[in-house]
Amino acid sequence: MSEEKKGFFARLMAGLTKTRENIVRGIDSLFSGFTAIDEDFYEELEEILIMGDIGVNATTAIVERLKQQVKEKHIKEPSECKQLLIDSIKEQMHVDEAAYDFETKQSIIMVIGVNGVGKTTSVGKLAGKLKDEGRKVLIAAADTFRAAAGDQLAEWARRANVPMVGGNEGADPASVVFDAVTAAKARGVDVLLIDTAGRLHNKKNLMEELRKMNRIIDREYPDAHRENLIVLDGTTGQNALVQAREFGEVANLTGIVLTKMDGTAKGGIAVAIQSELQIPVKYIGVGETIDDLQKFDADEFVNALFEIRQEDRMDEEPEEAQSDASEEE
Repeated sequence: MSEEKKGFFARLMAGLTKTRENIVRGIDSLFSGFTAIDEDFYEELEEILIMGDIGVNATTAIVERLKQQVKEKHIKEPSECKQLLIDSIKEQMHVDEAAYDFETKQSIIMVIGVNGVGKTTSVGKLAGKLKDEGRKVLIAAADTFRAAAGDQLAEWARRANVPMVGGNEGADPASVVFDAVTAAKARGVDVLLIDTAGRLHNKKNLMEELRKMNRIIDREYPDAHRENLIVLDGTTGQNALVQAREFGEVANLTGIVLTKMDGTAKGGIAVAIQSELQIPVKYIGVGETIDDLQKFDADEFVNALFEIRQEDRMDEEPEEAQSDASEEE
């Protein structure tokens, strides 16, 4: 694990402390408190997961898979279920490699969501990450409603050292998108990142504007790989799910950026969203710096939630595997 990854994992583990208290403590007491795996055991487990914001769909899938494995492996002791449960949660959250195709193709990424979730910051951080990977990036400031939005994005563009196309305050966001797409084609840009206004998901005219921007991109750059990433605030729990559903009605959502995961008790929403909406969590944020936004890794997230450190996993591996690993390093 690289130093950057190790640092992020430590911050993620610290950030998930409240979620851990909300979910894992209950699971641990369940496994130690029950002597048999019966319907009461499963009911209690369901309740802990649902109360921990993991959601009904994901909880049902996780518990059904657990039941199946308990039966197949003839497991009698509740304590023997814990690893099966962890693996089942990881499976629910798995993100396919193809989810990051936009990193290697000529892509247009529209970043959407309600006010205050960290959209502009996420655009800036993503721009920096893609630039560091050697991609030619352009940012479009299509949030022309909020007075400081353009200035804030310009600061992130400066930090990431990428150019920005902006509109004046009050300008038509669709015209900014048109200009940005034209510039992206002319300059041979690899990734165009579009920051949009924080739409209250119940404001019809703003939603219509989102449709308009999508139509312009479809018309002007039909060959571009398209992504519509919705930024959701991890602290809002089930409300984040409502927002994603409503945005999904006007834009084809391809991924989720989950921010403010440091310090929330509602981190279980990461499992729920993916399961309920069939939209992968692609990035997760735990702080303010560029390095605090990372690609979502299901194994890493669940390990951080259950406090399974890299060295703990090494302890579980056979000695041969450990010596192989140390030789490779």
